[in-house]
Amino acid sequence: MTLRLSTVILPVYRWHEGGRERWQRAEELGFHTAYTYDHLSWRTFRDGPWFGALPTLTAAATATERLRMGTLVTSPNFRHPVTLAKELISLDDVSGGRFTLGIGAGGNGFDATALGQEAWTPRERADRFGEFLPLLDRLLTGDAVSERGTFYSADEARTIPGCVQRPRLPFAVAATGPRGLKLAAQYGQAWVTTGDPKLYEEGTPDQSMEALRGQVEKLSKACADSGRDAAELDKILLHGFTPDRNRPLESVDAFVDFAGRHQGLGFTEIVIHWPIPDSDFTTAPAVFERIATEAVAQLG
Repeated sequence: MTLRLSTVILPVYRWHEGGRERWQRAEELGFHTAYTYDHLSWRTFRDGPWFGALPTLTAAATATERLRMGTLVTSPNFRHPVTLAKELISLDDVSGGRFTLGIGAGGNGFDATALGQEAWTPRERADRFGEFLPLLDRLLTGDAVSERGTFYSADEARTIPGCVQRPRLPFAVAATGPRGLKLAAQYGQAWVTTGDPKLYEEGTPDQSMEALRGQVEKLSKACADSGRDAAELDKILLHGFTPDRNRPLESVDAFVDFAGRHQGLGFTEIVIHWPIPDSDFTTAPAVFERIATEAVAQLG
């Protein structure tokens, strides 16, 4: 099973002051996909520069030729399926069919209240996502969609000419709970996880591995319940949120060991953060580039 290596470039750079060059360098280094976070602001970056995900990805599509690109992850926190579908079709077109939508239920970060709403409970987030994703699927595969839901509706929404990728652009569904995993099994072309957040502060790498093993097993069960082979889904691990933190990025050997162990669990893609000095994603640029160009070949 071949392992793919991807990166996530946070949207913190002005396009003409280093933004474009990073996306182009990601292509030169051979990353499979370069993602960005689809937030309005995020954690320690809240009071600094932070640009919109979809405009950034559109610009990246025009600055590259082969690199796939995507979001990690889009959520219902500040989006609606009808308007999002139109933007995704446009981005898929501009990129020539190189776009993957990472999508999840969202969380309680700044996005959850930026529009003036009260933060949703976990149950309401799951309820909303359970409407959002199926409607988005219909919008991206049909020409005219009408739907009346509890949270999201469409009235003869037109999405012509549809996606370049057929029947639609791929969904990478972020999920760990039973309802999210069921949606991943039903609608996903890939599944995304960051591991078990409860283990980040106090857990060990071995405990994290066992938690991820359990998540993969639950995904397999959800696929079986939906009449689908779990092998059909790519399994994506977004690095940086397990107890290892950035230790796997200290050397090529350390990363190869980390990636190989997770490849053994069934993961087909690992995403590492583009280095940002003085942040949680501080990595020596020279080591980062060596990992990008050497690690996958060592994994075989």
